[in-house]
Formats: sequence, C-alpha cells, structure tokens
Amino acid sequence: MRTVVAGAITSSDGRLLLAQRSYPVQVAGLWELPGGKVEPGEELAAALRRELREELEIDVEVGALLAETVELAHDLTLVALWARIVDGVPRAVEHSRLVWVSVDELEDMAASNQLVPADTAWVPELCEVLRQRD
Repeated sequence: MRTVVAGAITSSDGRLLLAQRSYPVQVAGLWELPGGKVEPGEELAAALRRELREELEIDVEVGALLAETVELAHDLTLVALWARIVDGVPRAVEHSRLVWVSVDELEDMAASNQLVPADTAWVPELCEVLRQRD
C-alpha cells in the first residue's frame, strides 16, 4: 500500500493554505492541500516535512492526523495532517499559485468544484476546526 500525505497548514489568523495544481491535466488548475508521496519506511510526519520543504520551501511542526482517509486507488491512500509553519515563507515551487483562504472561501471553493476531488473529504473537518480558531 502506497500513501500520499497532505498538510492542512493553518495560519495564526485562522486561514488555510491551498496550492493550485499545475499537473496532471485532470486536476490542473484545481486547489489542494500540499504534500506528496511517503517513501517506503518513512513516517507520515517526516514525509510531510520533507515534501513541504521541497514544494513550498518551509519547515513545519506537524500535528494530528485528520479523521478521513481517502482511497485514491486500490493500492494508494491519501491522508492529511495538521501543520503549522515554523520557518520560511511558502513559495509555489511545484504549484501554479498559493493562497490563504478563510472558512467561507474554503466552503465556496468546495461548492464550486475548485478543489481536487480527493481533498473534499476533509472540508467538513477543516471548516469545523478553522471556525473554532476564528
């Protein structure tokens, strides 16, 4: 079983960081929680820290796992972890753009199909937690 890990990166003012995909063509232009593949034997938190350093040039403190696990294919699972930036300013290295969104903006993006389909599984939990931080 292969795993992809995504980061639910939050700011001190209760916003969530989303990254716009530039590829593959099926999801290009859609927004997602940034992250990437977990290497064999790598822990989820270590994989997320590595991927976010590569993709966004930031270092993060990794928190708890989000409740939902998303099956992408018969041998590929997507999970997400809460994260907070401890060093660096996010830069779109492998994505088209980055944006910090509020709860309302996240809900609007989900409702108008602007999110990568797999990431929509987390929208209810993301919104609930972000509202508590508002």
